[in-house]
Amino acid sequence: MSKETKKEIENLSFEKKIEKAKELLEKLSDSKITLSDSLEVYKEGIKELEEAQKLLDEAKLIFTKEDKNLAEPF
Repeated sequence: MSKETKKEIENLSFEKKIEKAKELLEKLSDSKITLSDSLEVYKEGIKELEEAQKLLDEAKLIFTKEDKNLAEPF
């Protein structure tokens, strides 16, 4: 798999995780949600955001390595 294809897949995963977190936030905003359900939704939302943050950290590492490689003289 090329680096570009891998990045596209990671971006899709990141986007999906952010969308899922938004959906969960909407559920938490519902006044009819029970306390028990809200705790489960909250935990799931935190998990999605942590995974999204991990993807961002990995992308940052890749960009940092690429910048370092580009800065080296030929």
